[in-house]
Amino acid sequence: MDWSDDGIVLSSRPHGETSAIVELLTRGHGRHLGLVRGGRSRRHRPALQAGNLVKAHWRARLSEHLGTWDLEMVDAHAAVILDDASALAGVSTLCALAHLLPERDPNDALHDAACVMLDHLEQGEVWPGLLVRWEFGLLDELGFGLDLSQCAKTGSMEELIYVSPKSGRAVSREAGQPYVQKMLPLPGFLRASDDAEEMPTSAQDVLAGFALTGHFLEMHVFAPRSIPMPEPRGRLISRLQRQADAGGALT
Repeated sequence: MDWSDDGIVLSSRPHGETSAIVELLTRGHGRHLGLVRGGRSRRHRPALQAGNLVKAHWRARLSEHLGTWDLEMVDAHAAVILDDASALAGVSTLCALAHLLPERDPNDALHDAACVMLDHLEQGEVWPGLLVRWEFGLLDELGFGLDLSQCAKTGSMEELIYVSPKSGRAVSREAGQPYVQKMLPLPGFLRASDDAEEMPTSAQDVLAGFALTGHFLEMHVFAPRSIPMPEPRGRLISRLQRQADAGGALT
């Protein structure tokens, strides 16, 4: 059997003397592994860098087999960010978190959202907020989505500025005031439209977004499995914190 799809390279590891096992986040076939024959060669290695967008053709005798990839480069995102430590950490974070998705379970929405984030890697004021939104979607896909539609206590849709750290539901300014020390801040861009132009320019807003998604990823995903949060995510947050301390603007 065989099929073709768009894919984002998540990882590549050596196999044998010349080949590589490559993991993609594909649009119609989910997180999927395959063998690239000659993948360790000088000709193939540039295409197999994490974050690159490829056109993928998968072939196997049976669907449960590992199968082989034929990959064609579409966008060399990895080459664009070689000298940008923040963007490198962002791409590494996305690829590491994508490993949480069930293998071969299609998710076109997360794939497309990842592509939007990767397409904006040269805009340092945009992509960090897009990565937060991608994590937000990942939580939903894993069954732990947050409900930001209305206040958990009053049902109001106005002034939703907090999130309950237990229920993951939005809380209004008035209802959350008695518990403000326990509430998680809800940055406005997570309730805005999906337009990249409406992403935050404040590093502090993005940090609040990462704190929100990170809390629920830790509570529902990482702590129960006794595994740590991806190290690149910590590096990215540290860099954003330095930006916030220096003046607050994303660059």
